[in-house]
Amino acid sequence: MNRLDEATLQSLESRIPELAKGAVQQAQARALTRHGKVIEAVNGQLRETTAAGTSRLIGSVPAPTPVSIGLKRVRPAVRSGR
Repeated sequence: MNRLDEATLQSLESRIPELAKGAVQQAQARALTRHGKVIEAVNGQLRETTAAGTSRLIGSVPAPTPVSIGLKRVRPAVRSGR
């Protein structure tokens, strides 16, 4: 197994944001090509953008829940009507 030195690891890690941005752009283009629309969260709003370039508001996204470091949050169980 090859071991990478710290400088190489830092160099590779510094490319992650660039690679992620490219992956998101590719996914959006693929969705627009295959389905003609893409849904994304923009500034707290859920928006649908079409391949024609139109955009419509679908709804709003709830504000993030602040959590302190080390605090464990558990989602309440959903009860079924059965």
